[in-house]
Amino acid sequence: MSDDGGGPAHGSGRGRGRAAALDLGARRIGVAFSDSGRSIASPWGTIERSGDPARDRSAVVHAVREVEASTLVVGLPLSLSGEVGPAAKAALEEASELRALLEPLGISVETVDERFTTVEAQRSLRAAGRTGKAARKVIDSAAAMVLLQAWLDHG
Repeated sequence: MSDDGGGPAHGSGRGRGRAAALDLGARRIGVAFSDSGRSIASPWGTIERSGDPARDRSAVVHAVREVEASTLVVGLPLSLSGEVGPAAKAALEEASELRALLEPLGISVETVDERFTTVEAQRSLRAAGRTGKAARKVIDSAAAMVLLQAWLDHG
């Protein structure tokens, strides 16, 4: 499938090696990884935005290479109606920049609709007793984990 922002796009990297996912935020980038069998997603942590997009992308590339992921899934924050608004356009641009860095290394980059992942992550954290400041520290990586698990389950 193409990476046109119209929904999940599972490319040639599907089914081999670990997958990684990003939840792109204005202040932090949530990161999650799958196991090598691509059945379970786990939160990895966050990358604090530095104010330098190239430096932030370098940190993402380093994390993806560190765990030997063969696919990177970038969350696409479509509007509730499914439209590509400003946030989704920024995510598509970021995915394109990451694709230029990762695909020469044999790592595919895909986008997937991330509507409701943060809401689902907040529910899970509340159910686990994490609220307020404790939840805010992990919400981005939890959202990336929810996004990645949905991508894995729909593969």
